[in-house]
Amino acid sequence: MPRAWSKKRERQYGHIKDSLTSRGRDEGTAEEIAARTVNKDRAQAGESRIASRTSVEDLSPQRRGGLRSHSGSGGRTKDQLYAEAQRKKIKGRSTMTKAELERAVGGR
Repeated sequence: MPRAWSKKRERQYGHIKDSLTSRGRDEGTAEEIAARTVNKDRAQAGESRIASRTSVEDLSPQRRGGLRSHSGSGGRTKDQLYAEAQRKKIKGRSTMTKAELERAVGGR
């Protein structure tokens, strides 16, 4: 846990990590997911110096819960797919639809 976190965020991290390990996630994965969740909450609350656009404008991690996970019903957002296409340097990504982006980046 980073020192910059408040007592509330440390408790939140602990609860999330414990919940994930009790559901069968390994320790390392549980720590990573818990830290990412807490950091996103901090960004949405204005507690962090740096925050991505999706961290600030998107639903809270608790609300999303899996709605937009890679295997969830909704899949990744178009912005997430576009960012991945950008990292992979896929040509023509700016004019692609969400479905086209999914196929291009190797989604569904």
